[in-house]
Amino acid sequence: MLNAVELRHILHQNPELGFQEIKTTAMLKKYISNLAEAYEVDIKIHTPLKTGLIIEYSPLENENEYILFRADIDALPIKEETNAIFKSYNGNMHACGHDVHMAILYGLIDYVLKEKIQKNILFLFQPAEEGGGGALKIIESGIFDKFNIKRAYALHVTDEYEKGIIATTEGILFASAVEIDIEFFGKKSHIAFPQDGINAFNALRTFLDNVDRLNLNPVEPILFGIGKIKSGDVRNVIPSYAKIEGSIRSLSLEYTDKYIKKLEEILKSIKQSMGINYKITIGSRYKEVINNKKLYKDFIEKVSDDFKVIDCGYKMTGEDFGFIAEKYPSLMFWLGTRTNKRVGLHSPLFLPDDNIIEIGIKAFQKILV
Repeated sequence: MLNAVELRHILHQNPELGFQEIKTTAMLKKYISNLAEAYEVDIKIHTPLKTGLIIEYSPLENENEYILFRADIDALPIKEETNAIFKSYNGNMHACGHDVHMAILYGLIDYVLKEKIQKNILFLFQPAEEGGGGALKIIESGIFDKFNIKRAYALHVTDEYEKGIIATTEGILFASAVEIDIEFFGKKSHIAFPQDGINAFNALRTFLDNVDRLNLNPVEPILFGIGKIKSGDVRNVIPSYAKIEGSIRSLSLEYTDKYIKKLEEILKSIKQSMGINYKITIGSRYKEVINNKKLYKDFIEKVSDDFKVIDCGYKMTGEDFGFIAEKYPSLMFWLGTRTNKRVGLHSPLFLPDDNIIEIGIKAFQKILV
């Protein structure tokens, strides 16, 4: 049988992007089936989507109440820069620690099957967390409707905190997140004759200047982050096209929608004054992750003797576990991995130590006590 660390190495070497996790799904299915066979325990494997899987463990046949544990399985289009012997070479990378999440959940399954834990449990290996909204797709498939899910749990590794520290909070843990692209359409002309063109890049700059001047409520935090700007073809031609790609984070989708209306008001004004056209495209929309009050208190009681626990308040991180937390009482927490210098999530150098896997398994085990 494969142990959790060995699985982590294989998964880390073979990262796949959202809804493309074909090999990842096949490997998980194979190695989890091997565990069930070795421990002579019956499980059911559900595959409601093309990728990802749900392991059903139902030792209590007369009871329909289930606990759900979730791990995300997709990687990022980032070229790895670590020196790990198990580094990725396919141009993608588990730079957000999803390889560790999978290994932890696999280790929990190993423990549950070996000890024949007398609780009905669903283990969700979820595709496409990184912008694909895989959690919502799983819910929309209807697979969860077959089960009476009473509570759901997930963790996320981070080097914001030292190794082994658990950080979480009651209420909102992660912000809502909305992907937004804004395109500006103008008219090309030679830079020597600007009067003959409509400068799309200038329109973009004017838009950003106006966004910075928005009068916002200081007690309702919102973040409009832009990660990519695109404009122009050659140095001596006024650009007829410009585009920004960004993300909006707030503590509720409703507040974000109000903010987007303010952005559109700015765009309408720029269209009128500069003659440009624009287009707003909304990508994935993630609900905020809300930790259930009772589950939070129960969890803190169970882990406090063995872990240092920090009340971290809310973070502007986006996470599609919010869709699960909206449907079921849920609890999510950070698991610290830092041993030296912090590099951050989504860094090509993010590589938690293998021994964080056993620590994560232990944290999940405490939930089952």
